[in-house]
Amino acid sequence: MDFRLTPRQTRLKADARALTEVIAAYEIPCEENNGLPADAHATIRNAVLDAGLQAVNMPAEWGGAGLTIAEQVTVQEELGRLTGALWDTVWRPANALRFCTPEQRERFLIPVIKGERRDCYAVTERGAGSDPQNLATTATRNDQGWVLNGEKWFVTVGDHADFMIVLAAAGPERAPTLFLVDKDTPGIEMTRVPRFMHTFVYEHPEFTFTDVQVGEDAVLGGIGEGYDITRSWFTEERLMIAARTVGAAERALELARGWAVEREQFGAPIASYQLVQGMLADCAVDIAVNRAYTHQVAWEVDQASAEDRKAMHAKASIAKLAASEASGRVIDRCVQIHGGRGYDRTYAVERLYRELRVDRIWEGTSEIQRLIIANELIKRGTRALALPTV
Repeated sequence: MDFRLTPRQTRLKADARALTEVIAAYEIPCEENNGLPADAHATIRNAVLDAGLQAVNMPAEWGGAGLTIAEQVTVQEELGRLTGALWDTVWRPANALRFCTPEQRERFLIPVIKGERRDCYAVTERGAGSDPQNLATTATRNDQGWVLNGEKWFVTVGDHADFMIVLAAAGPERAPTLFLVDKDTPGIEMTRVPRFMHTFVYEHPEFTFTDVQVGEDAVLGGIGEGYDITRSWFTEERLMIAARTVGAAERALELARGWAVEREQFGAPIASYQLVQGMLADCAVDIAVNRAYTHQVAWEVDQASAEDRKAMHAKASIAKLAASEASGRVIDRCVQIHGGRGYDRTYAVERLYRELRVDRIWEGTSEIQRLIIANELIKRGTRALALPTV
């Protein structure tokens, strides 16, 4: 087996690292101001376009970068080094937008790929998080199309986006359906912007929908396909979280190692003390193991056939669960190594400490990942652990 990055991946890694270094200049302003002004977003947008790393998850024929899953993981690992979730300024259109009709693609997806529009995904509700079957938002058909009523929580990028992908129970059958909705449509109101423990370059607002009229052409992918479309991209997104958390953990270890070598206490660098050495070593193990597995699964997804979909879904859950929890252990140790300075927001390890916590929650909690993995084991045995064969 050849585990070397391909020449294309090597170039992508270098390009992503160069872009990361450009964006990193905005980390402290983002932290101090809880976001960035419009001119900073414009500058970053141009840098992303110049790097050719916009819409890495969309086909080249639509204007995206057209990367494989393994190549996307290579890019996301570098972007994961950024604090303030500035990795999200290197936009990836929602994978659900692949289900656009040609007309929807021209109106919604192509402008997102070009960086002219921004989408947000409105799924979570007060009573529907890990269990979306508790969906309370409704879509009622009328002679003009559909009328949406309900409430959505934690709509990431909701403050910055100009259109939404809204999951609603459609018709008397309550068929779970996605709708493409311009954010300025009458009846949409941003009701609250929660203050979360992390600093995020975008917000996660709550919205209410009151008699929001959309046309028949607002339906994305067909009536009743909302859950399937939403689930279809979990494999990819969970791998991207695994990749970003590995990148974040490696940056934290680099900083902690540098600090341990330079910081002296009791007449010697703290790196000379075995308890600190043990923490550094444990960090290296967590990073190395999870990087290897994340890249393996990404490669497998690129090769997988349709009948392998469930196994790949479980493997992506293993990667997301393991990497997100390992990164939490790494950053905790790195804060400890930094001592009091590790609690200072001007130090990247402190910011990463707050930011990595959410990776055990969103796109499926650690508990949900464990259920997915266990379900695969119970139904189909240990094939989710198997290495790929020729």
